[in-house]
Amino acid sequence: MSQVFPETRVVHPIEQESFRRLRARLDTSHFAPLTRAVVERVIHSAADLEYARDLVTDEVALEKAHAALHAGAPVVVDVEMVAAGITRRDTVCRLKDAKSGPGLTRSAHAIRLAYEDVGPGALWVIGCAPTALEELLRLDADPALVIGLPVGFVGAAESKAALRESGLPAVSNVSEKGGSAVAAAALNALLYHPVTKAFEPSKEKS
Repeated sequence: MSQVFPETRVVHPIEQESFRRLRARLDTSHFAPLTRAVVERVIHSAADLEYARDLVTDEVALEKAHAALHAGAPVVVDVEMVAAGITRRDTVCRLKDAKSGPGLTRSAHAIRLAYEDVGPGALWVIGCAPTALEELLRLDADPALVIGLPVGFVGAAESKAALRESGLPAVSNVSEKGGSAVAAAALNALLYHPVTKAFEPSKEKS
């Protein structure tokens, strides 16, 4: 299980003002609570209001992932840049240990290695390599959530479409944009959201 850091978080005045301005420019009140948290933090990380239309989320999946995350489920990232953006939870990244081979990128091999470490029930945060997301979809990983937001002109949109088609609990986006900062932001939105009974998955939803 990942190390869980204390819940108390002091929000800097600059961040408070940034979110105030975001909400003045974009009405997010119609989103369900956890979806709103993810959408707003992703937009905040990129200063890109288009993510409000580009992101694809599911509130029930987010509720279950939120519960798993705060219960200590492991968090796996594809690159250290994603790990650097997640400051309140230890993460697993095996890219330094991975090697490329015929038909296998380092990013894909790193996903295989990470799955050997964590097994089922982890949260996977992929913000860089489409091949990492593609490899995860080949595994029987049984994730708590896949945040699939790789960026690029080659394979990024396609890998995210495949994630949505897989039926796995996921956060993704339709376009080619994405990246480490927005992927980390989506995970941080779940980390920062308070744990209350209102966000415990109901028996009807499980």
